[in-house]
Amino acid sequence: MAEAHQAVAFQFTVTPEGIDLQLSHQALTEIYLSGVRSWKKRIIRLKNSVITGVYPASPSSWLFVVIAILATMYTRSDPSMGLIAKIQEHLPVSQSMSTQCQAVVSAVLFSTMLWLLLIFTMRLCLKQLLSYHRWMFEQHAKMSTTTKVWVALVRIFSGRKPLLYSYQGSLPNLPVPAVKDTVKRYLESVRPLMDDTEYERMTKLASEFESSLGNRLQWYLKLKALWAANYVSDWWEEYVYLRGRSPIMVNSNYYGMDFLYVTPTPIQAARAGNSIHAFFLYRRKLNREEIKPSRIPGTVIPLCAAQCERIFNTTRTPGEETDTVQHWQDSDYIVVYHRGRYFRLKVYQAGRLLSPREIEFQIQRILDDSSSPSKGEAKLGALTAGDRIPWAKARAKYFSSGVNKRSLDCIEKAAFFVTLDDDEQGMMGDDPAASLDRYAKSLLHGKCYDRWFDKSFSVVYYKNGKNGINAEHSFADAPVIAHLWEYALATDSFQLGYNTEGHCKGEVDSSLPQPQKLNWEIPPECEEQISQSLAVAQALADDVDFHVFSFRDFGKGKVKKCRASPDAFIQMVLQLAYYRVSGRTFCLTYEASMTRLFREGRTETVRSCSNESSAFVRALEGGETADVCRRLFRAASEKHQQLYRLAMTGAGIDRHLFCLYVVSKYLGVESSFLKEVLSEPWRLSTSQTPVQQVELFDLVNHPEYMSCGGGFGPVADDGYGVSYYIVGENIINFHISCKHSCPDTDAHKFGDQIRKALNDLIQLLSPNPKEPSKPEESRPEAKKDK
Repeated sequence: MAEAHQAVAFQFTVTPEGIDLQLSHQALTEIYLSGVRSWKKRIIRLKNSVITGVYPASPSSWLFVVIAILATMYTRSDPSMGLIAKIQEHLPVSQSMSTQCQAVVSAVLFSTMLWLLLIFTMRLCLKQLLSYHRWMFEQHAKMSTTTKVWVALVRIFSGRKPLLYSYQGSLPNLPVPAVKDTVKRYLESVRPLMDDTEYERMTKLASEFESSLGNRLQWYLKLKALWAANYVSDWWEEYVYLRGRSPIMVNSNYYGMDFLYVTPTPIQAARAGNSIHAFFLYRRKLNREEIKPSRIPGTVIPLCAAQCERIFNTTRTPGEETDTVQHWQDSDYIVVYHRGRYFRLKVYQAGRLLSPREIEFQIQRILDDSSSPSKGEAKLGALTAGDRIPWAKARAKYFSSGVNKRSLDCIEKAAFFVTLDDDEQGMMGDDPAASLDRYAKSLLHGKCYDRWFDKSFSVVYYKNGKNGINAEHSFADAPVIAHLWEYALATDSFQLGYNTEGHCKGEVDSSLPQPQKLNWEIPPECEEQISQSLAVAQALADDVDFHVFSFRDFGKGKVKKCRASPDAFIQMVLQLAYYRVSGRTFCLTYEASMTRLFREGRTETVRSCSNESSAFVRALEGGETADVCRRLFRAASEKHQQLYRLAMTGAGIDRHLFCLYVVSKYLGVESSFLKEVLSEPWRLSTSQTPVQQVELFDLVNHPEYMSCGGGFGPVADDGYGVSYYIVGENIINFHISCKHSCPDTDAHKFGDQIRKALNDLIQLLSPNPKEPSKPEESRPEAKKDK
């Protein structure tokens, strides 16, 4: 078949007259332009490395320092206090260099050393300033004088026009908490979950650990903290993600949804054309470090950007004991899956990025391709959805050479993975709630073979123009992918746009080469393994119970009017809802927080179920007066915010205990305390999806242009996974997951209890409890219907 042939730059044959050489000028031109593009990227990386390396100064400041020092030489003053003369004495120069020239060279060398010393001092000062976190614990709008001075100094030392990675060298290292502090906070966190006898036993175990083995393990951990940039992140990636041998589909990967109420175009190929182009525009900005460094909202405090490095051209490679994350510097193509076939689609032609219209044209070619999948190709992706050890063995046995290796390399080295799905998804039909549930399950696991779950992220385009994203978790956390997804959605709809017929704008170069179909030679033994992996994955997918709903009665605007933190409010809602749905019990609750205030920081756990939250829930359900319940709610809310601040500033519980456990395993010692702590199930795992680039969306005038957020699978077999997305001032979206196989969990029942708890709490806190909910006409879907 024509699409299976590889392009070559030249052909030659041996004849009696000699070698007949035939050059392909088109191929050579392509090779030349690809080389030019590659060298341009290298030059940009080198320039950015220099700029980032001297930040918060700039390369031009070196010239200013040199001129200033040379100027002093003509005023017969010596700011170097004799150092320039010392340099001149030891300068290895030829006899032909004049004394004046030697003096100038010595002055330039001294200026350079002075400039480097100033840079080092500024970065050290900035690092010390960024280690100050007391501002986070101060009351809102009551900033202390110390913090005001600190803010001014941070602004001074932060420099101007930073690149994406400019602050990396100035971020502080994650501190190691004291063992006694961690143990104390742990015991406090589990008190509402244990009776007196169990709590006394755990207290005894904790005391023994703190006074004996804990100090020994802590010593090793402090040694690592001195040596490594972050004492948690490498072990967290290795042991929590990469060494997991169960399927990453559902258990680890997560998803993000399209706009909830708007589909920019119903044409599948056009939607793919615009957003694929937008992804590569983002990658270009990423490579040039033109993306602004993320900061704590409303502050000048930067966040670590290390996770951004592996967004594109990255895959997770299976191994029998542990997986590895592989990243390539560049890739000029994507891999597209459609109806059981894999295609290699180049998005650069003659050194330029294809326009959205050209990408649409190429995607349509794939949609129109009537070829059949190779034997065993259609469900090949199931290997990435099943258990990791069978996939690792199959990869080593069947994909280590020949055509299979070349095709697998093509997938793994692609910028990202694309699925053209024949289904229609989104909020639609007579039952929009059920359609959202199906949409979520489709993005989380699909058919279990039509995604490549090992890729850093896969984008799914549905037949009706809807799309979504599925991301692998080991290389980065959800906010990093969410930032990319926000940019792609906004650029697709507001920057690139579509013509009146729904196609991408622009012209098409019809001479573009056909997308190349990948070839496979799958033996029967490998097909058997594919079937086994698919059976494992299908059972896991069928067991997932999902419920997605958009709560529109009120949002964070009304919550803030009640003088409550929106996040703390929702966490109290979840505690109340779980208490009701579980039969008046509490559980260990996980809320994801970040530690990106520190270098290479990732996440930390906020244990949302506290003594204060349980006291509030019991009081509310026990019929206490409204005043008592409000007072207990304020105490619980403040406690939650305090726990969140501690987690963000490196004083969390769980990452420290996790690392102590890893050290104990390296040393070959057993700790009953650590073993019990690490085996406790998180029956309620929660996470907020933040809106990071609010400037990209006008939710006041166009509230219909909002994403529904994203979600993840349940962490515990008998628990719930809850993701919530606070959109604008009036909408909160929830994604709830659990397992059908557990008789005690039901995603829809839990969703009903969340709705009820939301209304109960806002009625409790609202100064006007009889205030009506938002009128129907102001809701986004109402506007859309009209």
